[in-house]
Amino acid sequence: MLEVVNPFDQKAIGSVPLTNWETIDNYLETAHKLFRDRKAWLPAFKRIEILKKAADIMTQRFEHLAFQIAGEGGKPLRDARVEVTRAIDGIGLCIKELSHMSGKEIPMDLTAAGSGRLAFTTREPIGPVVAVSAFNHPLNLIVHQVAPAVAVGCPVLVKPAGNTPLSCREFVEILYEAGLPEEWCRFTACDIPTAERMITDPRVAFFSFIGSGQVGWMLRSKLAPGTRCALEHGGVAPVIIDDSADVATMIPSLLKGAFYHSGQVCVSVQRIYAPNNRLDEIAGALADGASKLIVGNAIDEKTECGPLISPREVTRVAQWIEEAKTGGANILCGGEKLSDSTYAPTVLVNPPADAKVSLNEIFGPAACLYGYDEMDHAIETANALPFAFQASVFTNRLDMAMKAVSELDATAVMVNDHTAFRVDWMPFAGRRQSGYNTGGIGYTMHDMTQDKMAVIKL
Repeated sequence: MLEVVNPFDQKAIGSVPLTNWETIDNYLETAHKLFRDRKAWLPAFKRIEILKKAADIMTQRFEHLAFQIAGEGGKPLRDARVEVTRAIDGIGLCIKELSHMSGKEIPMDLTAAGSGRLAFTTREPIGPVVAVSAFNHPLNLIVHQVAPAVAVGCPVLVKPAGNTPLSCREFVEILYEAGLPEEWCRFTACDIPTAERMITDPRVAFFSFIGSGQVGWMLRSKLAPGTRCALEHGGVAPVIIDDSADVATMIPSLLKGAFYHSGQVCVSVQRIYAPNNRLDEIAGALADGASKLIVGNAIDEKTECGPLISPREVTRVAQWIEEAKTGGANILCGGEKLSDSTYAPTVLVNPPADAKVSLNEIFGPAACLYGYDEMDHAIETANALPFAFQASVFTNRLDMAMKAVSELDATAVMVNDHTAFRVDWMPFAGRRQSGYNTGGIGYTMHDMTQDKMAVIKL
């Protein structure tokens, strides 16, 4: 049995049974046979009906789902409500995207060899999907991985993060309630060896992973031949501030980007590069705002920064920040544990280039500022790590905005917005060690389908 606790006070809030290999083996075999039997496939109109009803059920249970997210994942209730809204909207996006899941005509008479033929493509489901998810968005990430599979007609097995299985289990049960036959979606909370065995099974056609790069790349190396995958890891998101940027409008955005969900976001603002002549002004304004954030239990309405997911993570964050402080970083605010489960929102100025907070994703409530004299040097430093996900630039100059968009190594560059901005229909992907393939509802649905071409000799 997997016991679930509120990460703030470590009080038990629920439990889920662990799924053993024998059960998962049966699930995989059933999924494999479902996919191989084309007569058993659910037609699109039926899948749409199921998804519409699931969204209606979630709307009716809105507050319960939000409270559950806050309770098991530590995301402040105000942000948990936003997550529920996104999850419901994500199901709607799946339905809309189905109308675009079409093929195209392939011109054949471009040469004499192809003349006299008609060719076109269609898209088919790729096969059984295994989805492994992360803790930081325990409902919306599940929707991003499971709802696309249901939409395109892939049987799916989903493993939630061990800290946050309740929202995942509830979403699967909502799908059943909405009319999805159980064999099309299975909840598989399981231990690590069993999960690895499931992921690397040759019956898996597509593997969807959201989590740490170390684990994701290891699992990809062990996939069975033919298994496709998408990996979403983390970054050490850079922000470049141009000398023309307006501080008053910029600080609220940076505060949100750095301290939303206590920094436990894969594109959270972490490295901020500011002109040396404005560094003190910007750092002071950011620290002033960060020091006023209310830290507490996520289920409390007034909480702005909740706990980290576990006391072990609090200890790790404290060690990284202490290392930076010892190396010469100036701590303007925070820099201390508030309890075994919470860490104060922290602003560091000029931590060493070789400190962990400068090199790796901290996944905690900390933002680092670095002074620069030349924009080219700031961009070069921002691009220096083996991670590349989302980045941003704050400027009132079009030429500086376009320079950053052109030269920053990122899949998305936000202009006058924080790095954690996202809507669920946009492409969302990491480069290099930050991930593989592209997330976003429509992009995931495309990955979970494959082209088939018909060539008809007239």
